[in-house]
Amino acid sequence: MIRLNLILFALTVALALGVVTAQYKARKLYFELDQQSQLTKQYMTEYDQLQIEQSTWAMHSRLEEFATVRLHMHSPTMQQTQVIYVDTPGAP
Repeated sequence: MIRLNLILFALTVALALGVVTAQYKARKLYFELDQQSQLTKQYMTEYDQLQIEQSTWAMHSRLEEFATVRLHMHSPTMQQTQVIYVDTPGAP
């Protein structure tokens, strides 16, 4: 009977240590998951800001102003425009 009690006691202690270890790992993984979740939110915010910045830089009026002021470009006049017609083979 004493031998059975010692075996059951050792089994109980081993199971208790297993439960403690499992809880520790679960808490550690939950903490890492929470950190990754916060990092994801931070990256999503940064991505949204970059999209807004990109749309601002790519606005047509901004590009047109850049082309005229810095690159000294302008729209061609009718006299400067040439229309070229290309005959495609097999076309009637």
